[in-house]
Amino acid sequence: MPGVGRWRTLSLFCRRGGRVSTAVTIIVPTFNERDNVAELVARASAAVSGHETEILFVDDSTDDTASEVERVGATANLPVRVIHRDDNTGGLGGAVALGLREAAADICIVMDGDLQHPPELIPALLDRFARGDADVVAASRYIGGGDSRGLGTALRLGVSRASTWLTKAMFPRRLARSTDPMTGFFLVDRSRIDLAALRPSGFKILLEILARSDVRIAEVPMSFGQRHSGTSKASLRQGTTFVIHLARLRFGKMSRFAIIGGIGAIANIGIMWLLTLAGMPYIWAAIVGAEATIVGNFLLQERFVFRDMRPEARGVGARFAASFAFNNVEAALRIPIMALMVETWHISSVLATALSLIVAFFARFLFHSLFVYAPRRGRERTGTAANRIIDAIDAEAMRPGEL
Repeated sequence: MPGVGRWRTLSLFCRRGGRVSTAVTIIVPTFNERDNVAELVARASAAVSGHETEILFVDDSTDDTASEVERVGATANLPVRVIHRDDNTGGLGGAVALGLREAAADICIVMDGDLQHPPELIPALLDRFARGDADVVAASRYIGGGDSRGLGTALRLGVSRASTWLTKAMFPRRLARSTDPMTGFFLVDRSRIDLAALRPSGFKILLEILARSDVRIAEVPMSFGQRHSGTSKASLRQGTTFVIHLARLRFGKMSRFAIIGGIGAIANIGIMWLLTLAGMPYIWAAIVGAEATIVGNFLLQERFVFRDMRPEARGVGARFAASFAFNNVEAALRIPIMALMVETWHISSVLATALSLIVAFFARFLFHSLFVYAPRRGRERTGTAANRIIDAIDAEAMRPGEL
């Protein structure tokens, strides 16, 4: 396990039930929060008295937060480290994932650097973990004794609750015991999760862990505090990132393929509408729209859907030829069907095009997963074609595997 140091071995209780010291790493991702560092270190140090602890800051700041951590750490009564990232890949979630890899202890406590997560709650997290029936202990705003007044406005509270309900609805089994999967304050036993499987994006790292790992979760109530210094990281961009990441977690590659397909469908319909408005017959307009979006979709899929499969697949020219040929064959079959719907059922040509694109979506996804981006000869997947189709759906479309 990367980053394991002298605290690799730990135990919470001796055989007779006596309390012993616990090795803990407190991971604090920061972005321009220098004014919070000293108070956070002081309060966290007091909270973990009796536990062998380090505080690890993973800093993406553009100010001198990292220098402030070094200054405060020089006189702290426990080890304080800082890792500064010039490239903040994965956002806050990526910072936490790096902290989990580099932590000196397997028992890690993740908390924000703005002091809305009260360090005084750390002993409660450790005590709950000590029962031995949980791999993750989350600080929840939504169980008895907790509150979310620190969110501030009614709008932020409403967005938070709506996001929680949406998330739980999409993962009803994995999040059955979680009331606050969006919390950023939690304890996790690093040895119980597959760090290599994490694909963090944005700031909801606990959701990533719970969705991709088969872990037991418990909760303790948290009073979400007022921000001590700095500004909220929540934004429309972060919200969009969250929705996209949630879809990716729920449906794997298929969600990204669907998003790109949706963009292509809108472009296809738009091109067709403009051309028919200009007087072009709808059949020819549909052909032009299809060819333009076939090329555009391929470029987007290369970058955002099948990027991880490209190294073992055939060359880009062969991939484009296979994708282009298949999509044209599919379009050659789809357009006459679309024409039949227009001429026989008398529905609008635009609606007929939209319906036919939806039907074609699943065939396109399976073909690209199983053929266009299949490993080169000598690296093929084993099993029958039927088994490969089932494996592709299970591994790519339904990851982490919950219908």
